[in-house]
Amino acid sequence: MRCHLKNLFLLATGLLILTRVYIYMQKAESGSLKVSQTWTWDKETWMEDIKDHYLHFNVSIKVLAGVFQQSKKYLTVGLSSVEREKGSYLQDTLQSIYSASSEEELDQMVVVVLLADFDVSWIQQTLEKITNEFHTRLSKGQLLVIHANEDNYPPLTGLKRNFNDASDRVSFRSKQNVDYSYLLHFSSNLSQYYVMLEDDVSCSKNFLSSMREHIHSMSNSKWVTLEFSKLGYIGKLYQCRDLPILARFLYNFYQEMPCDFLLSHFHRLLMQDKFIRFHPSLFQHMGTYSSFKGTFNQLKDEDFVEGVADNPPADISTNIEIYQTNTVDKAYSQGLEYFWGVSPIGPENYILVVFHEPVLISRVQIHTGLDGKDELVYADVELGKTLVKKESEVECSGFDKLGSLQQGQFNEPAVQKLVPATVACLRIRVTAAQPSWVVVRKIQVWTVKDGQTM
Repeated sequence: MRCHLKNLFLLATGLLILTRVYIYMQKAESGSLKVSQTWTWDKETWMEDIKDHYLHFNVSIKVLAGVFQQSKKYLTVGLSSVEREKGSYLQDTLQSIYSASSEEELDQMVVVVLLADFDVSWIQQTLEKITNEFHTRLSKGQLLVIHANEDNYPPLTGLKRNFNDASDRVSFRSKQNVDYSYLLHFSSNLSQYYVMLEDDVSCSKNFLSSMREHIHSMSNSKWVTLEFSKLGYIGKLYQCRDLPILARFLYNFYQEMPCDFLLSHFHRLLMQDKFIRFHPSLFQHMGTYSSFKGTFNQLKDEDFVEGVADNPPADISTNIEIYQTNTVDKAYSQGLEYFWGVSPIGPENYILVVFHEPVLISRVQIHTGLDGKDELVYADVELGKTLVKKESEVECSGFDKLGSLQQGQFNEPAVQKLVPATVACLRIRVTAAQPSWVVVRKIQVWTVKDGQTM
């Protein structure tokens, strides 16, 4: 009962904070509020008459390297880094961000790295490594390195031991919340969107373009958080207009719970009651040892794909009965929606993808089922070489089998070794009856580009 009342109190407090700050921001935007202080990186930006409701938040953030751009970018990539007992992944993470992006994408992006350790010698060494390796990105305003001194932080010892965590663990995760609060606070005016990463992450090819497509698909929906990885707080995307509130939220509840827990509460408080996660994941955890005491950590996101599917132009058809508006083309579109087929489903059923032009395929992935239900249990995946167009339909023939679905999933990363020639179509052929309905979430096809070798 006491725990229940405590949770209700925390929820009510969070709602009060968010409501007061939201009202303040709306007044500021409308011009009806006179703000005595202009926005600077090292000044408090909140109204005097509501400061009493918050912990002290007058943080001074130093820019150690990089130059500000006059115009806002499309995306800020934010990450915080501390010294690790066993190696560092920060430079590998930065290299992955830049190598996975085109120059056009980089012109729309700024990466902000908070060096959050209190060891001055580590900061100096790390800063030197970054400036040596990424001097071009720094000079172009595509990378900013920042730091907040220890005296800016609230108490980090003697904190509440929620979840029965050891005191050193509580101190670590509480400081991490403050780190991210300062990082968000600094980044709130740099771009239109902000994505949160860790300092041991690898990125999918052209992740910014993929995110832009997904953001566009949500243009008619209200959202607070979009997720591009299922791991912790990796790949969580926010609108920068929400960052001041989120920064304050993490700061005020910094000792209550880990950051990923707080982030899940945040979008619910702002009336996004469900997770909105896109497939495949665009970011992968690559670290082997945790930043907390160097403990072994082999956490991986099984939904990560290094290169987002090409899905060349095609016509998609099926003879499985469609449920309502969940048409089969949605499985190929790489959007939020999916194909939903009605039972009975048997060996006479198929899904056919007919490419507009012959393609040389390098990889095929198929994801079926939703929340452990409605998987396509028995089916083969085949590629057809010959296309015959008739008056009312198109027939494909000359099929080679790539393999079978396993537990509703299929992944063949070396298609060209099995079928080295161009193909006209892809077919998912049901091989046995199943009583349940079927959901096909993703049909993903990667092609071999001109001049590319496999």
